Amino acid sequence: MTLTNDPLAIALFSEIAMAEQLARSRLTKRLPKGMEMSHFTVLTHLAHVGAERTPAQLARLFHVTKGAMTNTLGKLEASGYIHVRPDWDDARRKFVGISPAGLAARDAAAVAIAPVFDGMVTALGADKIRTALPFLRALRGELEKDL
Repeated sequence: MTLTNDPLAIALFSEIAMAEQLARSRLTKRLPKGMEMSHFTVLTHLAHVGAERTPAQLARLFHVTKGAMTNTLGKLEASGYIHVRPDWDDARRKFVGISPAGLAARDAAAVAIAPVFDGMVTALGADKIRTALPFLRALRGELEKDL
């Protein structure tokens, strides 16, 4: 195995890592008290699909361990944002669905973080963002390989 010190690759991953950290920090500051980005993303997914998912499906989707997803779901359930029910056909499995309170919390969080998104579009320009999206999607596709 060869070790690469390609400055282009290093610069790319450094920028991605820093942008992710800064974006997460900026968004987290705007989220309602007690809500974390992991909570918001799970609620957004459940709201978008409009159907129940298993904890294992959610863990795979978000590329986290089952334990990490169980922790997130436990906090969301304690807040009343999701309902967890047993699978009537397989008692070992559970299903997770978003509650009306979860939809309201997700909507409130979306309103709270909207100025961050709007500010980025204004600062960078919609055309630059549209141009960058295909590259970012291709990069994500490459990073998802072998996961």
